[in-house]
Amino acid sequence: MTDAQPATKVLPIAAWEALFRAQVTVIRTLSADFPSQTISLTEYDVLYTLSTQPSRRMRIRDLNVRTLLTQPSVSRLVDRLTARGMLEKSVDPADGRGTVVTLTDEGYSVYRTAARTHGRSITGQMTKALSDDELAQLKELCDKLRLGVTGGTGGAADDCVVETAGT
Repeated sequence: MTDAQPATKVLPIAAWEALFRAQVTVIRTLSADFPSQTISLTEYDVLYTLSTQPSRRMRIRDLNVRTLLTQPSVSRLVDRLTARGMLEKSVDPADGRGTVVTLTDEGYSVYRTAARTHGRSITGQMTKALSDDELAQLKELCDKLRLGVTGGTGGAADDCVVETAGT
């Protein structure tokens, strides 16, 4: 056994641990900075995902795939956000069986307000640790990893729309 063989078994685990621990550390900081008096991070995830879609709407089954939540959690969350006037639910006109979820103007306004604060927090944390070149490399590597794991089918970050904190 050469020295390279053990490294090929250890390096993926070490890389995963580094990625996972970095993500947990950053998300804890971002969670603490998040403007949760209006919406939670999980509610933000749903509003953000819908905000990136044409007409700010999509089938609930597609929302399940695009968000970072489980299917039962998404269904309950959609019901709560609908009750608060941030979303509307309707029968899918294409087949009558599915449910379409639409981000209301009120929901979009709440999302945009939270997005400004959250965007500034993300920018502050990421640029505190990484240069622009390193951020570009990190994005490229994360996209490559996500697409490699999903077989090129994308996943939750497929429709990522990057907005500046001031928009």
